[in-house]
Amino acid sequence: MGQARLVRVAVAVAAAARRLSAAGVPSPRADAELLAAHVLGVPRGRLALAGGLAPDALARFEQLVAARADRVPLQHLTGTAGFGRLELAVGPGAFVPRPETELLAQWAVGTGGAVVVDLASGTGALALAVAHELPAAQVLAVERSPAALAWLRRNAADRAAAGDRPVEVVAGDATDPAVLSDLDGTVDLVVCNPPYVPAGTPVPPEVADHDPPEAVFAGPDGLAVIRPVIVRAARLLRPGGWLGLEHHETHPPLLPRLLQPWFTRVTDHRDLVGRPRYVTGQRVAD
Repeated sequence: MGQARLVRVAVAVAAAARRLSAAGVPSPRADAELLAAHVLGVPRGRLALAGGLAPDALARFEQLVAARADRVPLQHLTGTAGFGRLELAVGPGAFVPRPETELLAQWAVGTGGAVVVDLASGTGALALAVAHELPAAQVLAVERSPAALAWLRRNAADRAAAGDRPVEVVAGDATDPAVLSDLDGTVDLVVCNPPYVPAGTPVPPEVADHDPPEAVFAGPDGLAVIRPVIVRAARLLRPGGWLGLEHHETHPPLLPRLLQPWFTRVTDHRDLVGRPRYVTGQRVAD
């Protein structure tokens, strides 16, 4: 029997991109290339050097493209999400880290501190990014969702095995005063990417159908978690310590009033397309 005929990667990717575009996927070409690279086990930048897709690989690729056309998140299909310099394991049951949150991570790394707490850590993106870049810091990650905790623990173990300083994973509610109460008044930096989307806000199918609702929505104004997180962060932080908090684009007019009893130098930061993305503030002395 002759060898099975290979399908050129460029041909398969072009067909997949057309299908994904018709399905309304926002980045069809990039997603098609990433899925092809995942199937072939090569970096996306080396796809042009790949010999082609054998029948079994083509069938797997087309299966993944069909799932992506049904708006299953790309990261659920590949099993990973890039975040800064890290590749994190992700999947059903936990919020997929977004590239926009990398801006908060960069601010946190630039701010630094000996003791850093990530509240509502999810898969651990912020905590693990800080631990990777600041090996001298003690980093703690708090998460209450059992499903998210499983991904967080997996990622923390992977990064520790890769040589990063281990992140301490704490199972608990980020707003509970009893969680990490032994650290009250001693923490240098608190970061948090909480649920903050106002209930009823339209979201893409990838979010509506696959992200846990409790990791996305937070009451009518989107502040149901942010309000108690601010109080908890204020108790954790030492005077002069810093808080970095991601929020919804509608929140900037409301945040100074919520922060100013405990924080000064309150500053809102925009993302790369100009949307309000996260707020920072420095803890004042009681």
